[in-house]
Amino acid sequence: MDYQTTDRMSPVKTASYCRHYAMCKIDYLGNGLCEAGGSHHFVSYYPQGRMDLYAALQNGTIPLTPGAGHIADTCTLCGKCDYQCHFVTEMRPMEVMRALKQYVAENRHLMETAEAEDPLFNRLSGIVGDAWCSRDPATTIAYASDPGPATPLTLPSYVVLPADTRQVAAIMELCREQGLDFAVRGNGSSVMGFVMSQDLVLDMTRLRRVEIDAERGLVRVGAGVTAFDLQKQVYEKGYRVQVAEPSAMICANLMCSGIFSTYSHAYGMGAQNLVDAEFVDPAGRCFRMSEKSAPNLFAYEQKDVDIPGICTEVSFKLYPRLEDERGFLVPFRHFGEALSFIREMGRRRIGLAVGLLGGEYLATFLAPSSDLARKVKHVLQQDLQIAYVVQIIGDPYHEDAVRKMGYPVISQRIFRTLVLSLPNLSDNEVLIHLNEMMPGGSVYDLLSDKKMEPLLETLLQPDAATLSKAVPPDMQPFYHKLYRDPKLTDLVWLNDFRIISSRMGREKHVVAWIVYVPLGKPDVVKGIYERFRQIAGRWGLKHDYGFITPLDFGKRAVFEYDYYLDHQDDDERMRMLQAMKETAEMIQGYSAEYDAVRWIRHTLYQGFARMENLLYT
Repeated sequence: MDYQTTDRMSPVKTASYCRHYAMCKIDYLGNGLCEAGGSHHFVSYYPQGRMDLYAALQNGTIPLTPGAGHIADTCTLCGKCDYQCHFVTEMRPMEVMRALKQYVAENRHLMETAEAEDPLFNRLSGIVGDAWCSRDPATTIAYASDPGPATPLTLPSYVVLPADTRQVAAIMELCREQGLDFAVRGNGSSVMGFVMSQDLVLDMTRLRRVEIDAERGLVRVGAGVTAFDLQKQVYEKGYRVQVAEPSAMICANLMCSGIFSTYSHAYGMGAQNLVDAEFVDPAGRCFRMSEKSAPNLFAYEQKDVDIPGICTEVSFKLYPRLEDERGFLVPFRHFGEALSFIREMGRRRIGLAVGLLGGEYLATFLAPSSDLARKVKHVLQQDLQIAYVVQIIGDPYHEDAVRKMGYPVISQRIFRTLVLSLPNLSDNEVLIHLNEMMPGGSVYDLLSDKKMEPLLETLLQPDAATLSKAVPPDMQPFYHKLYRDPKLTDLVWLNDFRIISSRMGREKHVVAWIVYVPLGKPDVVKGIYERFRQIAGRWGLKHDYGFITPLDFGKRAVFEYDYYLDHQDDDERMRMLQAMKETAEMIQGYSAEYDAVRWIRHTLYQGFARMENLLYT
């Protein structure tokens, strides 16, 4: 069932399939944000939170409260969430927003209004202010779950939104005094979850300081700043920063996984991008990483450890952007050839960003609908013989170097042509014409020949109107306007802001496996790749290769492989848990045999340990 197609689903079912990717909390389409969310900051006032609230009310998980009424009343039905969510998942939240308002209107007479006196709530409110602390289930339900397979509904007693480090310290002191469990939340878009607590959740969204220090080559960022918003601000000054998914908060992402992207090829990851960071430890004491007595938080240990502190601010490296930067693609038929190529790019330090992508990623990222993505993937792999592409961001010298090495190069111009003509690529007549244009040669020769670029544009007729026909009729004017903006087909901009990579979870929630692998041992990398395929296939899960990015001058790489989960299907959840158990054992086996194989689980602190306890019990 295509459950992401919400015109086939009831509002309550649509609400239950929210991925919690938090893309409705950033203005990544330039269409504006939910006004209530921007004013109140609690997740429940954003479309994501309203989805959770409506599902919980309909399921009887929580009672109807004054908070639920206020959340519903503040929704203006502006429709912005439909565009934001459809771009990522093809879901249409507006019907849920209407249904929530109707539910509250029809049942307001049943609203529970009495609240018992709560001294602990009063103390929390005294720290952050009455407006920034809640115990109303209508608010806390938005912090109670995620789409991961191993995280049960955990409704917190309180949610607080501190404004600064001082308030975080005071909250930690109170938690220690009262013996409260707590969880720290960035934007709640963790694919593995583990951002819940039955006692207290700290939502860091109000810590939004951004201070650019160009002289020192850094930017100071508060824990509430997202990757997209930070990149946007430094872009205006001629810089970029190393970021991951656009809705991820910089501090949370850096301290959880070290922030890796295709730019890790040149910029590194983890501590390589960090200048300094500010923390509050569980006892409420503040410290900075630059202090001699501070713990080495980026030391790699193959064991699970407790959270050493809450990061409230980082000083992050700035990188200058060049005026002549461009992106280009190098196509490959076979994984081994592509693997050898990215190692060579690392050893020769060619390019700023390098990523070896698979057909699933490429087709899913580029196509605005899942139906078109499936067709494009078939055309790429079967008709054009492009099973893998290496995406490179660099300057003219980098592109020229790759061409002189004898590799075919798909230029930025051809990339734009292909994207805007995706619906035409599945046309048999177009493919026939492509074959006629390359007698005695290959499609690689055709796509990489600069002299053929005007002819390909004439044949494929790239146009935003053509691409917009892949979405529902009422969405077509918006997509037409959106794709007329050259940014949406600019490889550099797309890599810097990462908005299309959020589509990886369009059909189902994604469970990402991140492993460091030795590029000098291609058989090991291929072996891990094959074991991922075998395990997911054995448990009947949708799965696909993600990407590999070279690190450390080609010595190693970061490798992502993805399993996909229908998080509302109990049978599939159980099969996913079994596959995860088997996959964890596989990775640990490789890690024991090869020192260069390391698993990102050991940067997730207690999270994976909690999941492992569930898997083995």
